[in-house]
Amino acid sequence: MQTERPFVLSMAGYDPSGGAGLLADIKTMEQLQVQGLGICTAMTLQTESQCLSLKWQPLADILSATDVLMKNYKVEAVKIGVVKDTEFLGQITERIRSINPAVKIVWDPVLKSTSAFSFFDLNTVSELKNVLEKIDLITPNYNEYTILKENGPFEKSEPLCSVLVKGGHREDQLGTDILLANGKEVSIQPSNEKSVYYPKHGSGCVLSSAITSYLAKGQSLENACRKSKLYIEKFLTSNPGLLGFHS
Repeated sequence: MQTERPFVLSMAGYDPSGGAGLLADIKTMEQLQVQGLGICTAMTLQTESQCLSLKWQPLADILSATDVLMKNYKVEAVKIGVVKDTEFLGQITERIRSINPAVKIVWDPVLKSTSAFSFFDLNTVSELKNVLEKIDLITPNYNEYTILKENGPFEKSEPLCSVLVKGGHREDQLGTDILLANGKEVSIQPSNEKSVYYPKHGSGCVLSSAITSYLAKGQSLENACRKSKLYIEKFLTSNPGLLGFHS
């Protein structure tokens, strides 16, 4: 078994356009020189501009694959993408923790696609509290963070886990990310305000998998978020279309 690169597991949806989900995660991981492993949580039919259908993979199959991969490879960090509901997420994180209590877990809470296709069952958001305590970081965009706050999975005083609120949907300070961790609020500004950033399909997937990769390489949470912002900026400036380039 190779030991040159840390193993990172992506648990995400299959997007045939390659712009988001599992394929985008693996592209990102390869660029950042970690060994990417993948488990499919859902099969979708989509392009970079529309999602046409979604079929959830059986939870039992996902848990079985988790057992096989995590017991055969020393997985340092796990990125979780699109999941059906809180129970789905809870069972996945519980299985991960039962195999490796020290592994880093990042959840990108994909509630809706950019084309307004609904993924996560919002009726179960209020049940997230116990699950978030088992997760190291979540990476909601500004709109998703608002939904999560309004539906009560966070304590009023402090989040249940670290949170990176992505700034791509903000009306003020566009592009500024806010990291809430260890009782502190850290602002992560764009590296170059003069750069032209183009909207990209799957940008949230790319950012969260980059953060997971850097965590697997031993970076601190703040450094992982800062380095990943540089990666996503390069991705967003790569071309004017909705499908970004990774190199």
